[in-house]
Amino acid sequence: MERVDLQGEDTVFTRTGDFADRDAFTAAGWCAMERSLEVVGTRSAMMLVREAFYGGRRFDDLVRRTGLAETVASKRLRQLVADGLMERRPYRVPGSRTRHEYVLTDRGRALFPLFVALMRWGQTGDGKKGGVELVHAGCDAPLVPAVRCEAGHDVPIEETEARLAAR
Repeated sequence: MERVDLQGEDTVFTRTGDFADRDAFTAAGWCAMERSLEVVGTRSAMMLVREAFYGGRRFDDLVRRTGLAETVASKRLRQLVADGLMERRPYRVPGSRTRHEYVLTDRGRALFPLFVALMRWGQTGDGKKGGVELVHAGCDAPLVPAVRCEAGHDVPIEETEARLAAR
């Protein structure tokens, strides 16, 4: 198997197999990162997901808490529902018409590690304090994002190999 080790202070990870020759292919159209960003790659989508993690469900509340225009929120919520991250559930306040609230699906809840990572990343480097801190209810320690292999090992970037997945 061919390997390309990227050396020096700019080391990220090792490319192996067919991925070693990056000029032999293009990732456009099939890359998992690209597919993910098509779903949650906008500020408005992640703000709505954030509010859903914080417990927001109703359209008016989501619009108010995100500061998005109603048209933008409506369009993005429709897309999040179509992509399976949220589902619409009917509710009715007595004396009013039936409306829908937006609830995270299992696929949407699977974004939690990304949510934690983005929050932690946003708390570093800009010197600003404040915001929301996520902590473990069992011991009160702050949550930290981690990369692990399926065998349970913590894996730093320099111990990561990248290869093309079977299609």
